[in-house]
Amino acid sequence: MAAITLIKSLPLLAVVVVGGAVYPVMPLDKTTPVQQRIAINGPSSVTIAWNTYQQLTQPCVQYGTAANDLSQQECSSSSITYPTSRTWANVVTLTGLTPATKYFYKIVSTNSTAVPFLSPRVPGDKTPFQINAVIDLGVYGRDGFTIDMDLSKRDEIPSIDPSLNHTTIGRLAETINDYEFIVHPGDIGYADDWILKPHNWFDGKDGYQAITEEFYSQLSPISSRKPYIVSPGNHEAACQEIPLTSGLCPNGQKNFTDFINRFGRTMPTAFTSTSTSSAAKVNANRARLLAKPPFWFSFEYGMVHVVMIDTETDFDDAPDQPGGSAGLGAGPFGASSPRWQQLEFVEADLASVDRAVTPWVIVAGHRPWYSTGTSSCKECQKAFEPLLYKYGVDVAIFGHVHNSQRFAPTINGTADPAGMNDPRAPVYLVAGGAGNIEGLSAVGANKTTNRFAYADAFSYGTISFLSEQRLKIEFVRSDNGQVLDSSVLFKAHSERFVVQ
Repeated sequence: MAAITLIKSLPLLAVVVVGGAVYPVMPLDKTTPVQQRIAINGPSSVTIAWNTYQQLTQPCVQYGTAANDLSQQECSSSSITYPTSRTWANVVTLTGLTPATKYFYKIVSTNSTAVPFLSPRVPGDKTPFQINAVIDLGVYGRDGFTIDMDLSKRDEIPSIDPSLNHTTIGRLAETINDYEFIVHPGDIGYADDWILKPHNWFDGKDGYQAITEEFYSQLSPISSRKPYIVSPGNHEAACQEIPLTSGLCPNGQKNFTDFINRFGRTMPTAFTSTSTSSAAKVNANRARLLAKPPFWFSFEYGMVHVVMIDTETDFDDAPDQPGGSAGLGAGPFGASSPRWQQLEFVEADLASVDRAVTPWVIVAGHRPWYSTGTSSCKECQKAFEPLLYKYGVDVAIFGHVHNSQRFAPTINGTADPAGMNDPRAPVYLVAGGAGNIEGLSAVGANKTTNRFAYADAFSYGTISFLSEQRLKIEFVRSDNGQVLDSSVLFKAHSERFVVQ
């Protein structure tokens, strides 16, 4: 950590444009799709997104239930960019899909292939399935990750296909048929850490963009096939993490610009309620109006209701917004009066959940307030913990701390006496050990309600929805697939609408 702190204390160099950054090779056909990603858009809908090196007048996607019979086509006019980007982000929405069905899609281009995906499960489908929690995942290779802050280890790994090298991306590829979507709440790629590689020191603007392009290309073998659901972290906020200097960042590299450009049109808002309760329908409609994707939003999938939150901005003393502790000067992105729009959304959304339809409720954000180390976001806890407890959230997933941790069901720092047998408080997880340039964080000494902590190698979390009452949480070592920790949560889910 000392080496990184020293380098980050150097003067801001993002405005200097002398050569040094190394971009991915640009294809000869600039309409070639790169950085492909899909997301859940609705109960029978997905978004297909990709970037190109020139603007498209009409992005189109062909699709069907067989790779050799892509008889349907959808198009849009959505092709946008921002000042420092070399690429344009394109989005097409596919609707009317048969639930839980294998489809294939092909982006209309001279250089594209048919890619398989599973259409979303409808809310209320009680078929078991698994999701993965992969947070704090960074670029691999020349600008890539390390372990235990040993910067030399970045260059020991051979320069071959990143999907086979980055142990987490490689494991996600190898187990591609085991899970149905991924949640990644924040710290995506680490482009703002361009300053940690000397070849970028005099070319920060292009260093940032080169890392961005490289990371999303490395992620594409996963994100092109599995819905990749995101919310923001501190590393998306600005060109680099030097407090109170984000105003000096180039236009396009401040205030979550790439994050908004890349994901703002692909994440859902909130689903229309399928509950028979009129109050649930009213709350769900209110949540749809208050949602602000890609910062805060929700969706339903089979037997789970998922809420993605923004721990960086849009609540009192939020760390990344003006006056916040991180000094990054970002946001806010919603109304703040009479109450923060994000908190109004979370309350309305959680109040809308009918456990007869989606018995499980998961909340995912970036900064944790329970950790064995010192990186606990007390401002986040004050804003969100009362709401998570009030509405009986089952599991809360966070990152920011670069290791894996599982906490007992906890409220106000105290373990729920029921343990994993029908607790009222949420289970808290930290799944920040996926691997990035900043390395892994040592396990801290604050273990009051902690039940598992691991920082010896890269790892990530899995959540398996076994039934309406049983959910399995596991942490997996990325390089060899070893299950490091496994626990089962039982919840009776006897009340349709939880208020406690």
